[in-house]
Amino acid sequence: MGLFSKDYESAGVGISKNAPKKKGAALFFDIIGRKLWKMMELNLLYMLFFLPLIMILPIVGALRNHETAAIIALAVLILLFMLLIGPATAGLTKVLRLFFINKHSFIVRDFFNGFKSNFKNAAIVGFLNCLIILSAIASWKVYPYLAAQTGSKAMFIPMIIAFSLFLVIIMMNHYIYLMMIATSLSLKNLIKNSFALAFVAVKQNFFVFIISLVTLAIMVVLMLWLMPVFLLLVPFFPAAFLYFLNCFVCYPVVQKYVINPYYTSIGEVNPELVDETPTAEERVFEDMGGKEAPVEKRKKGKGKRIS
Repeated sequence: MGLFSKDYESAGVGISKNAPKKKGAALFFDIIGRKLWKMMELNLLYMLFFLPLIMILPIVGALRNHETAAIIALAVLILLFMLLIGPATAGLTKVLRLFFINKHSFIVRDFFNGFKSNFKNAAIVGFLNCLIILSAIASWKVYPYLAAQTGSKAMFIPMIIAFSLFLVIIMMNHYIYLMMIATSLSLKNLIKNSFALAFVAVKQNFFVFIISLVTLAIMVVLMLWLMPVFLLLVPFFPAAFLYFLNCFVCYPVVQKYVINPYYTSIGEVNPELVDETPTAEERVFEDMGGKEAPVEKRKKGKGKRIS
C-alpha cells in the first residue's frame, strides 16, 4: 500500500525473509524512519531536563531587586542541571541502544530505568562534563585577553593544550555513556576504556564530531535568524538524532573492544549479535514474504445493496 498515493487497496508481494540485511547508511535511515516519532518523543523527554537552564532568566529576572536571592537561585538551578543532565543522558542512551540492537523499548519506562540505575556514575560524569565545558569557555576568553595584555603569544600555548584536552574528552563521551548502560564497569574503568577508545577509533570519533558540529551550527543559525523555527524544532530535534548517530557509529566499537572480548573470555557469544530468527524446525508457519502474488485493486461496479 502506498502511503502517499491514492491506491489504498492493492498489496504487493511482501518482503522476503531471505532479503539481504541493510547495512551502513541504509540501515541508519531505515531505523530513523521506523523510530522517528519515538525519537521525537524521546527528545522531548530529554529536553525536560534543560528546564533548570531555561528557568534561569525568568527566575533571576523576577529576583533582580534581591541580589542575594538571585545569586542563590542561579546557583541552585545551575547545580541542579549539572547533576541531572548526566543521568538523563544515560536514560536517553539506553533507549537509543535498544533501537540500534533492534530490541523493543517502552520510551518512558526504559528512559527512567537508565536514569535511576546509572544515577551515581552518570551524575559524576555529567557534572565533570559541565565543568570541562565551562573551563573551555573560560580559556577561550582568558588566554587571548592575557596574550593581548602581555604582548606574548606564548599565552596561546595553554589555550591550545586546554582545547586539545577538551577535544579528547568529547571523544571519550562518545563511549562512556554507551558502556555505562551496557556494562557493569566501575567508573574508573569506564573512564579508562573511554579514554582508550577515543584514540582507537579516531575515524568514527571525528565523523560523529563533524556531523554533530554541523548540526549544532545549523541550530545556532536557526536560533539567530529564524527563532520561531528553532523553538519549534528544538523540543523534538536534534538531541535524540545526534545521540542515535553516536550510538550507531560508536556502539559497534564498544561491542568489538569491550563487550565481545568479555563473552569470548567466558566461552559465550554476545547475545546482541545472535540472530533470533526462528530456524526451519522452530518455525510454525512458513514466511511467504516475497512469494505472494500481488493483490490487485477491486474493480468498482454497481452491486446490490444489502439491507
